[in-house]
Amino acid sequence: MSETTHLPDVNRVHFSAPFAWLLMGWQDFKAEPLTFAAYGAGLALISLGLAGMLYFTGQLAWFLVLIGGFMMIAPISASGLFRAAEILETGNRPQLIDMLRQFRQIRSDQIMLGVALLFLFGLWFEVAYLIYGLSTSAVHRTIFDFLEFMLLTPEGRQMALLGTIVGGVIAFLAYAIVVISAPMLLNQEMDFFIALITSVRTVIVNFPAMLLWAFLIVFLTLIGIATAFLGLVIIFPWIGLSSWHAYRSLVVPQEA
Repeated sequence: MSETTHLPDVNRVHFSAPFAWLLMGWQDFKAEPLTFAAYGAGLALISLGLAGMLYFTGQLAWFLVLIGGFMMIAPISASGLFRAAEILETGNRPQLIDMLRQFRQIRSDQIMLGVALLFLFGLWFEVAYLIYGLSTSAVHRTIFDFLEFMLLTPEGRQMALLGTIVGGVIAFLAYAIVVISAPMLLNQEMDFFIALITSVRTVIVNFPAMLLWAFLIVFLTLIGIATAFLGLVIIFPWIGLSSWHAYRSLVVPQEA
């Protein structure tokens, strides 16, 4: 574990700061567009494969739950992008191998963060299953049957409202613990608990800006998913690079 035992200071930023992070992330993307697009393509293919698995097993009705889980654990997949953004800060050009190598150098603290996110995803899945089971005894095997039930029946609309509220709370909790801790743990001197607490403190101190940042992440990601995942080829690396700049602007660097 790390030797760092005190919490870093957190900057206060303007409500509009997320737009500046997106601009800086886009500038990074343009520096190595093919490299970053290749990284995004890998995630898009994995996502498409999971969606295909749901389709061929007759479980496509759980696609919306899969999207919620994707939002929760995607920051772990962005570790390579955080490393690339750090390399760009030094004036060097990151290579795809540099980004993939990050997964071979994963530390126990990063594994702990991943386990925490998987736990929250599991909780979200179980809660969604419970709400669905209490709302209907029917089995909706296609996404169209499920949407018809959800949108056109009183029970379905009640299920959607309750699921949105409960799922939103779980998703925002996951966001609060990972939005800063994921890039922060690239620092070898930082441990899981310090990073987690700092991430939550950052969200609390800058709640309006961080709420906007969460909305922008979800909005852009949904665009990527709505394009049959093709949009994620660009959108995912763009968000990942921007998230690094969010971390840099929010957390005060500690003196060596």
